[in-house]
Amino acid sequence: MSLFPGHRSRHHILIIRFSAMGDVIMSLFAVSALRETYPDLRITVATKPRFAKFYNEIPDIEILTLDSSGSLKSLFRLISAAAKSRIDYVADIHNSLRSRIIRYCLRFTGAKISLFHKNRRKRSSIKGKGLEIVPFRHNVLKFCDVFARLGFPVPDPKQQKQQRPVPEIFGEKSGKWIGYAPFASKYMKIYPQEQSRELIGLMSSRYDRVFIFSGPGRELDFVREMEAMYPNVTGVFGRTDIWGELALMTNMDAMVTMDSSSMHLASLAGVPLVSVWGATHPAAGFMGYGYDIGKNCIQSDLPCRPCSIYGEGKCMYDSLRCFETITPEMIMEKVSAVEEMS
Repeated sequence: MSLFPGHRSRHHILIIRFSAMGDVIMSLFAVSALRETYPDLRITVATKPRFAKFYNEIPDIEILTLDSSGSLKSLFRLISAAAKSRIDYVADIHNSLRSRIIRYCLRFTGAKISLFHKNRRKRSSIKGKGLEIVPFRHNVLKFCDVFARLGFPVPDPKQQKQQRPVPEIFGEKSGKWIGYAPFASKYMKIYPQEQSRELIGLMSSRYDRVFIFSGPGRELDFVREMEAMYPNVTGVFGRTDIWGELALMTNMDAMVTMDSSSMHLASLAGVPLVSVWGATHPAAGFMGYGYDIGKNCIQSDLPCRPCSIYGEGKCMYDSLRCFETITPEMIMEKVSAVEEMS
């Protein structure tokens, strides 16, 4: 007997999400809800190889990958494999050029299509509106809307606190730990280094261990500088993979991030969070899922904010006033408040 009236048992849905990491992590909440609500539904996810492991965390998920080159040959190989597996529904939760080609081709096989609406024009309308912005529908819920339009409504996903073992390289947990991710993919979303140095000093004096999450290059140079200054500061990059980072985050008493993929990883871990916002704005729908803008965000009330939706562009003042007005002390006060609530 079908668990979803009107659909034959074991119908097949293709979900498309190739990037970026933050969006992939957000999609996990929606895909997990779909899996739990419709256990008879065959689910295949089309993504990039580096993100396949995220979806493999969800039971009974099949994966189709687009190779790292993103070539047309690879794309049509994916389309051919999808067509052979009898796709009944296509949930395009990316809505990129490649995903449009996939859904266009699969439409000819009889697949029903639903896509994610980015609403770029509507999002751009909030620029320069300050703090008083009615939050847009969160992207996680908009992903769920895509499934609902195909006939598979799901309950709003719930954030859950995870607990995973600390990777051996970091030792057993003792005392209070805090994680700090001061970087992001765009300059307009990165807390200034001098303030970051001061913030790490405050963290080091309050917490038994401070873990800095970063990338390579100049980011790693900054981390090594902080490790040399403070014995209880440890850089994470290069010592573990993304799964080790997630496991480590689940053991944090608090996380401080920018508007970045680390914020979404903290959301997946379900840890107490303070996210620091500069040019972008949490009301645009990209806030870490499961958190509250008022309780978990810190941002400046400036008439020029937000000046960017995705972190693109350049500050009109060449100074990132939106970050300069957020002091390290303000962030630590917010951390204390978040810890008390958890």
